[in-house]
Amino acid sequence: MTSLPPQSSPQSSPTSALSRIRIGSAPDSWGVWFPDDPQQVPWERFLDEVAESGYEWIELGPYGYLPSEPAVLADETARRNLRVSAGTVFTGLHHGPDVWDETWAHVSDIAALTRAMGAEHLVVIPSFWRDDKTGEILEPDTLTAEQWRHLTTQTERLGREVRERYGLKIVVHPHADTHIDSEENVARFLDGTDSSLVSLCLDTGHYAYCGGDSVKLIETYGERIGYLHLKQVDPEILADVRANGVPFGPAVARGVMCEPPTGVPALEPVLAAAQKLDVELFAIVEQDMYPCPPDKPLPIARRTRAFLRSCGA
Repeated sequence: MTSLPPQSSPQSSPTSALSRIRIGSAPDSWGVWFPDDPQQVPWERFLDEVAESGYEWIELGPYGYLPSEPAVLADETARRNLRVSAGTVFTGLHHGPDVWDETWAHVSDIAALTRAMGAEHLVVIPSFWRDDKTGEILEPDTLTAEQWRHLTTQTERLGREVRERYGLKIVVHPHADTHIDSEENVARFLDGTDSSLVSLCLDTGHYAYCGGDSVKLIETYGERIGYLHLKQVDPEILADVRANGVPFGPAVARGVMCEPPTGVPALEPVLAAAQKLDVELFAIVEQDMYPCPPDKPLPIARRTRAFLRSCGA
C-alpha cells in the first residue's frame, strides 16, 4: 500500500499578511515631547537611530524639533532613506471660534512643512485638561454641551481648511488627559463629526489607557479609522495610575507605556482588524518614554521593529 504525501494548505507569507499596513516610528519613541528640551536626544541622533532600527517612515514630532526648513529636512531624511508620514498639531477647539486665529497660526506652519515633505496626514491632538508635565488642573475634565458643539464644528472647519489649503487629511488622536479619551467620548466625537472631513488616529496605547477596546473600535467605526499609532500599556502600572489619579506625564515617567509585546492591547489582532478594512494605513510606533536615558530608545526600537515583522508588518 502506497502512502500518500501529506497535504499542505496554502499559507500567506508574513510579508503579505499585512500588506496594507505601513510601519513607522516617531520622535516620541526616543523620549521627545517638546521642540527643545535638554533631556531629549538631538534630532540628528533620532534620525540616525530610527533609520538604523529598520524604519522607513517617521512623523515630524513636536514642531521645531526636526529642522523646519523643508529643503534641509528633505536632505536629512533622504540621505537616511526616511520619509515623513504626518505632522502633529495640538488644538483647543472646544473653546470655540475665539481660538481659531491662534489655532490656525499654529496649524498652518506645520501643515505647510508636512505637505512639503510629501506627507498626506496631519495628526490633531486635543488640548490637555491637566498639564502633561506638572499635573496641574487647567480646566474641567468634562465638556459642556456647548463645548462639545464647538469641538465638533471647529474640528470640521479645521478638516475643511487643511484639505482645501494644503491637501492634507486630519486624523484626530484620542489621548489621555484630554476630552476625547474614553469609548463614550470617542463615539460621541465621531458621531458628531462629518466623516468626509474628520478621521481618527487610533492610538492603541492611549485608548487602552482610557479603557477602550481598539479591535472593537476598528470593527465599529472602520470607515473612520485613518491612521494608527501602535503603543501598549503596562496593566499593573495602569491600575495604580487609575487608583491614585496619577496625571499622564508622571504616569509615563513610571513606565505606564511599555515595550511591545509586554503590555496591552495585543497588537496582532489590532493589525489584523486594520488589514481587513482594505485601505492603506500607516501604523506608527509611539512608545511614550519622556524623560528617558539617551541610550535606552535604540535597543527597544530594534526589538519592536523585529516584533512587528514577526506579526507580518
